[in-house]
Amino acid sequence: MGIDRKPRLPEIQGRRMKKPGEIFRVEQLDLEFANGQQRRYERLISKGVGAVIIVAMPDPDTVFLIREYACGVHRYEIGLPKGRLEPGESILEGANRELQEEVGFAAANLQEIGVLSLAPGYMSHVTHIVLARDLRESSLPGDEPEEIEVIPWAMDNLVELVRRPDCTEGRSIAALYIARDMIRNHAFN
Repeated sequence: MGIDRKPRLPEIQGRRMKKPGEIFRVEQLDLEFANGQQRRYERLISKGVGAVIIVAMPDPDTVFLIREYACGVHRYEIGLPKGRLEPGESILEGANRELQEEVGFAAANLQEIGVLSLAPGYMSHVTHIVLARDLRESSLPGDEPEEIEVIPWAMDNLVELVRRPDCTEGRSIAALYIARDMIRNHAFN
């Protein structure tokens, strides 16, 4: 399949509002700052144990991207494979599992290269960036409702990627640039 193909969007069969707290808990904090000012803040506490986003590189010049349905914006997005960590799973174990579920590869060399937050002013959720190298074919069943398209992309062509209207997910964009700069500077093991 080509990078510019237009997949047919799923049809929305129904909509309903959910009660707050089914995905996140809302916590109120009564704070006093060093200058004596007091404020009440609210934040969303993630019910999970964190997430991973994987920069999977089959060679030093290429990264594997995926195209999958993004419910929040109701369109297909191109980005990096990612997912929630399971209870008791390490960051690197979770990254290797997600890589096998979404891309069909496992990595012999995994390294955490950073952490991203989504909205640190009001969310506790963090995503660990994992660089995956020395890949071999290996797949696990995932929980996606349809097959995920895997797209090899040249790391030297990130500007074209982020100009695409279907590549807007900030964590993917940040992780790609972090990995690219680390590779250029040989700042990894």
